[in-house]
Amino acid sequence: MKEAGPRVSASEVAAKSPIITLLTDFGNTDYFVGAVKGAILTINPAARIVDITHEIPAHDVAQAAFMLLAACPTFPPGTIHLAVVDPGVGSSRRALLIRARAQYFIGPDNGIFSYVCERPKIGAVEVFHLNKAKYFRQPVSQTFNGRDVFAPVAAALSNGIQPEQLGTRIPDYIRLPSIVPEVSRKGEIKGRIVHIDRFGNCVTNISQAELSAEMIEAGARLIIRGKIVKSFRNFFAEDTATRDELFGIWGSAGFLEIAAANKSAAKLLKAKRGDAVTIART
Repeated sequence: MKEAGPRVSASEVAAKSPIITLLTDFGNTDYFVGAVKGAILTINPAARIVDITHEIPAHDVAQAAFMLLAACPTFPPGTIHLAVVDPGVGSSRRALLIRARAQYFIGPDNGIFSYVCERPKIGAVEVFHLNKAKYFRQPVSQTFNGRDVFAPVAAALSNGIQPEQLGTRIPDYIRLPSIVPEVSRKGEIKGRIVHIDRFGNCVTNISQAELSAEMIEAGARLIIRGKIVKSFRNFFAEDTATRDELFGIWGSAGFLEIAAANKSAAKLLKAKRGDAVTIART
């Protein structure tokens, strides 16, 4: 029997074939996604490219920020996330590379990286303004920085070029309104819907850091659009003593969701992203 070769660690695999994820609002009917991948592979043919999604609504930076927050914890250290939802392309907005969570994030300075740098508390965040044109694809299109700026920089980073070589360190970046809910002195939690998934589940910005199991056990209630949700479940098909149509549930991204069994909670509530969600304690 042929002996197995030496085991290769995950870090060694990542070093030889780095992961570059893509998250955009480009859709899949045009050439844009393919062109971005081509620009990466021209510089690093060994790159492993993973699509998170290309179906972010056009120009919806906040939606992209949430999707990136939900997806990035599943990837290993050293992953390079290329996120391009860029309504300010061609303007004076900066191009960024951020080092955080032992990963890298590349894209426009418009708030798209707000949530991954804010929640949960993740320690040091290093920000670089990508201003070294020698690493860009030439000529740079003023309407397609995803291909000509961000993709080549991601590929260069995957080839071992250091962030300090790709840009200038800067102290801050554009931020969206905080994803952390407000907690009053009386313990009332004021959150909001940050995402509605394809099943109609309303994902809030409330985590177990604000709403504990003890608070739920003590009778905490959700208030949304004038309705009170007092039932909580561990999974969607759970057989509970209550038959309430709407219930709260901890979703896979770590946030409290408002759901309805085999129905769209968003339609039942006529809810939309941004709607207030309050947790009242009894």
